[in-house]
Amino acid sequence: MRFTLAPRLISRAIKRSLPTTLFGRSLLIIILPVAAMQIAVTWVFFDAHWQTVTSRLSDGLAGEVAWAVQGFRDSPTPQAQAALAERAETTLSLSIALQPGRTLPKGRRANPFAVVDRALERALSERLDAPFWFDTTRYPAYVDIRVQTPQGVLRVLAPRDRAFATQGHIFVLWMTLATLMLTAISILFIRNQVRAIERLANAAEDFGKGIEAPAFKPHGAREVRRAAHAFLAMKSRIQRHIDQRTALLASVSHDLRTPLTRLKLELALSEPTSRTGEMKRDLAEMEHMIDEYLAFARGEGGEAVETIPLRQLITEVSEGAIRAGATVTVAVTEDLTALVRPNALKRALSNLIMNGAVHGETIEVSARARPDGGLEIIVDDDGPGIPPERHEDAFKAFNRLDESRNQNEKGVGLGLAIARDVARGHGGDVTLDRSPLGGLRAVIRLPN
Repeated sequence: MRFTLAPRLISRAIKRSLPTTLFGRSLLIIILPVAAMQIAVTWVFFDAHWQTVTSRLSDGLAGEVAWAVQGFRDSPTPQAQAALAERAETTLSLSIALQPGRTLPKGRRANPFAVVDRALERALSERLDAPFWFDTTRYPAYVDIRVQTPQGVLRVLAPRDRAFATQGHIFVLWMTLATLMLTAISILFIRNQVRAIERLANAAEDFGKGIEAPAFKPHGAREVRRAAHAFLAMKSRIQRHIDQRTALLASVSHDLRTPLTRLKLELALSEPTSRTGEMKRDLAEMEHMIDEYLAFARGEGGEAVETIPLRQLITEVSEGAIRAGATVTVAVTEDLTALVRPNALKRALSNLIMNGAVHGETIEVSARARPDGGLEIIVDDDGPGIPPERHEDAFKAFNRLDESRNQNEKGVGLGLAIARDVARGHGGDVTLDRSPLGGLRAVIRLPN
């Protein structure tokens, strides 16, 4: 069990560490193979070429140092040693000097390229039978090698390029610059392609919220332009359908209200009886039902988006519930604003607040900013509430959580459905929960 769980945990950790955006993933797809190739080439270069060349140069220099040490041992006179030093300077470019009575230094500074010291130390150990010391970091152009002899310390200064290949860092620099250049070019090209997709996504999101984006034009790769043209065609068809439906609903509203107005006029002119009173109540209920049906079908889709003070809007909507006899408390800061369609949001809030006024006596309305930049409008009441398992059923159109759908009860089961439709039209949603007051809590979530 442990062995099967470990790969899953590793896989999840890798997935969480990977970028989530298209730009990041595209860049990773291009840069990761290039970087891997560059690293592999650099590794092969150092392993197969640079180290080999350095080892051979170190072997050659160690042999020359051993020759010089042996020459100084064989010719102890000053004249012979001076001639040997001159010959080494002329033919081998080695500066040799005997320091009588000296001993080898105790410590040595480490070279950042440890392979250099390792190669030279190995070569000197193989060629010399006397104690030695060397430093590859003190002089920029020379390597300092010292060998302990009976007369003292024999110091040899050798050109740096005689000990190891000095141009390896240039190769690494070129590889690094090439990787950075390829990365910069990839970022430019990928950014241009991703920007087209981002603009398409923003245009689709704005259209879903009812915000017009006239400046949007298809651009980018052929596939992205094709998707953008398809979006514009879909947007045109949806807008044409909305316009046709709005015109049809306006006509239906006029045709239905005309006979209703005539009936109300005839009842107003007739003798007041108990029967005419019942007919007036039926007409009022019918008019209310027609208003609800038309509001649900219309969806306030053609209204312009505005930035409005949220406290003022909530206060205006709450006045209706106050006139109905409910106690409404509004807890919203003055500076809280929202980019919404005002009439649509008023209708959604009115449905939620009036729903609380019908089923309860005390209503609390509050609003707050969410950490992600959006808004929450919370409506609490002290009514009987709705069981958690029936929260989603309450949002279904024409569903009053009453199987018999008794027409004597006020409402047609569209209040919560309209509220959710309005919230989703703004890019948000409406959810239900248990209220601290004991009844129902309705939360309208709006995006930034």
